[in-house]
Amino acid sequence: MAAGAGWAWWRHRLSEPSSPALDGLWNQTFAAPGGQAEVRMQAFQGKPLLLNFWATWCPPCVEELPMLNAFYAAQQSKGWQVLGLAVDQDAAVQRFLQRLPLAFPVGIAGLSGTQLTRDLGNSAGGLPFTVVFGRQGNVQHRKMGQLLASDLQNWASL
Repeated sequence: MAAGAGWAWWRHRLSEPSSPALDGLWNQTFAAPGGQAEVRMQAFQGKPLLLNFWATWCPPCVEELPMLNAFYAAQQSKGWQVLGLAVDQDAAVQRFLQRLPLAFPVGIAGLSGTQLTRDLGNSAGGLPFTVVFGRQGNVQHRKMGQLLASDLQNWASL
């Protein structure tokens, strides 16, 4: 049993993101659903950012999105930004957002989003995956798996 728990921990551990990956992140641009204006990562520098990788086919991702939307609504006036990067196809994201509109920006990372999560320390490449950046663009927190309200409460004080 202990070996199984150790294997699970090792498989889902978070490694440190590489400096080149972090530097490169801020230069990336992502398509927006339905051909809206592109999402440029440079636009998010200088303020705290909660970056959430999700997919329409991921039940825990879908379950946490309303909570992220509420966090954004409550914290936006305090300088917080939230960006959802969908590891998914544009058409699926468009259909999803028609059913559950989100107030925060969403970009389409596609399948390459899985590699981006790995570059940011998510060695398993699983979803949902959340990275919290401070005002200086440095990683403050990372979480693999579904967020809890307590996670958001703790991060709001950054």
